Amino acid sequence: MTMTERDEPLTPAGRLFVQPGMDQIINCAVSVDDPIDVEAVKLEISNSILVKHPRFSSIMLKDSCGRERWRKTEVNVDDHIIIRHQPLTDDPLISDEDAINDYLADLSVSTPLSLTKPLWEFHLLLAHNLAVLRLHHALGDGISLMSMFMSCCRRADDPNQRPITQGVGTSSSSNNRNVWRLLKKLVMVIWYTVVYVTEFGLRSLWLKDKKTAISGGAGVELWPRKLATAKFKIDDMKTVKKAIDNATINDVLFGVISCGLSRYLDLRSPKALKEGLQMTGVAMINLRNNLDYRTFQS
Repeated sequence: MTMTERDEPLTPAGRLFVQPGMDQIINCAVSVDDPIDVEAVKLEISNSILVKHPRFSSIMLKDSCGRERWRKTEVNVDDHIIIRHQPLTDDPLISDEDAINDYLADLSVSTPLSLTKPLWEFHLLLAHNLAVLRLHHALGDGISLMSMFMSCCRRADDPNQRPITQGVGTSSSSNNRNVWRLLKKLVMVIWYTVVYVTEFGLRSLWLKDKKTAISGGAGVELWPRKLATAKFKIDDMKTVKKAIDNATINDVLFGVISCGLSRYLDLRSPKALKEGLQMTGVAMINLRNNLDYRTFQS
């Protein structure tokens, strides 16, 4: 297929996310108290920034060189709304939460997004008062996608107003103006950057992670999934954050994930984990100074 002037190439990260062995799709479940009004949902989506944004109103195709590109198209909202009227299970022993978790786990391996339309869709589970927003990761990163999602929401006490979000504040104390302190901080940043990049390079070239209970294999993207949920109070996470200097909520969340992963490996490993066991992972970090839903209003 020949390239047209309106085609936009995917970003390097976007191309990575559409590779057959990767194909990352975000499944976001949103529960509501009241029954879902399907027509109201369609109307809100039709009038939202969602269908106006270039990424959300473009299909993905390949040019003559095999490179992925975005091509603008007309959005038919009905094509992106999947409605399920019946409950996910009739078994009284299976809770709603477990049934929804099984549904999301199955979506992650059995239901890819169609390339004949923009790479997003809503699943409305009417019997559970639940909506599942499915987005291909090639559309953007988590921060920008959540900001766009927030731009489509309204406050419960005032439907004409968007939700209030607090940005990350910065302080300008005398310590920050101390030249020597800033210089020391710069040197430490450079030093740790060199150390971590060197360590990563050496591990990539000559070492590999040991086999563990969470190690993948050939065709891992098609393996059955199991989804489990855990609830944490945001106030508890804020308490932990305040107890640690320069910590963020994300730092606390990473600590929770690391602890859970360690306990899972202890539980599933036939032998005790060796002290100092290292596993390689990838964590996406937001480097933007300021990004919230107001960025997408224009």
